[in-house]
Amino acid sequence: MENMKWASAISENPSAPEAAEECAQAILKDLGSGPDIAFVFISPQHSRHYDRTVREIRSRLNCKALLGCSAVGIIGGGRETEEKPAMSVTCAVLPDVKLSVFHVAQDDLPDMDDRPKAWHDLIGVSPDKDTGFVLMADPFSIDADRFVKGLDYAFAGSVKVGGLSSGATKPRENALFLNQHTFREGLVGAALSGNVFLDAVVAQGCRPIGEPMTITACEEGVLLELDGKPPMKVLEELFEDLPPRDRELLRTSLFLGIVMDPTLSDLSRGDFLIRNIVGADPERGVLAIGAELRAGQTVQFHLRDAQTSAEDLSLMLTDYAAKKKKAGVRAGLLFSCLGRGVYLYGTPDHDSRVFKKLVADVPMGGFFCNGELGPVHNATHIHGYTSCFGIFREKAG
Repeated sequence: MENMKWASAISENPSAPEAAEECAQAILKDLGSGPDIAFVFISPQHSRHYDRTVREIRSRLNCKALLGCSAVGIIGGGRETEEKPAMSVTCAVLPDVKLSVFHVAQDDLPDMDDRPKAWHDLIGVSPDKDTGFVLMADPFSIDADRFVKGLDYAFAGSVKVGGLSSGATKPRENALFLNQHTFREGLVGAALSGNVFLDAVVAQGCRPIGEPMTITACEEGVLLELDGKPPMKVLEELFEDLPPRDRELLRTSLFLGIVMDPTLSDLSRGDFLIRNIVGADPERGVLAIGAELRAGQTVQFHLRDAQTSAEDLSLMLTDYAAKKKKAGVRAGLLFSCLGRGVYLYGTPDHDSRVFKKLVADVPMGGFFCNGELGPVHNATHIHGYTSCFGIFREKAG
């Protein structure tokens, strides 16, 4: 049986036509034939040429499907390019893989109480627990959180990864690519099933401090009590026990981790959904959290910085490599937050290099996102400050 083949290329050529040709040549040299799918990411410096570039890449590669978006930071060929003209193309020859691509607009979304069939019909994909989804959305024009919740409902057990397009300051500046078309709103996606596994690794870049606690009172996103105490009182007590470095981080980089599986007793980093603390009321001693809260949930405060993010990434990828057969990994797509990269680490290519070292030296593409899509305990969420890897493995052989 023929094996799947992947290739990834990136160009920083300031000329869009020349960058597209450089990427296409590199892909065809590595693959030797036209791919089944191409993932294309283009920086805003090439915005005047989005439409033509996408058409030329698809024609040059003779690919069956093309999917991608615009982004302020581009990942390809295992490199990460930020804040400069760039274009990347990551392609695959996928024997015995069923592939479907789709575009969805906000007005197309079913109601949340509709049956799963409404979501199957929306994207034209039949339910299959082994289907993997790669998604890119425009944050200005579609409720991506509602979409992924609907997709989780209709395709339970399927892995969904992706990101929100970045680089735009107002609606209709972002671009979504689907085959030969360029859309200025909505969401594009690909569904893959058959001889392919899509795994996800979500590195949220945080470490816990203090102890897990129970929410004893809350109102929607407002945290009123933890174990019967005002949360700001809890933080005051926690502050006294922290080392100097963590005290400083508590002032500037504090988050709340929410345990997603209430049956867990032995908690680790990957068990928490990390959410921003978006406000505080010192008089009442309460905190506003960027999430819907429920009484009875287990939560724990977390801190984030460059060192913590690097450690968390290494832990998550090492754990993945130990559980999966690394030899079966064929490629990856990296959806990384704008707040990571050089801004966080002070050096380029950090997350791509760690993946190469700890998992596999395989073709890697992707982009820096305005929000990352990936699962935490079988539910898909929109994250911030996260790196989400979509990892492709072959079933047969």
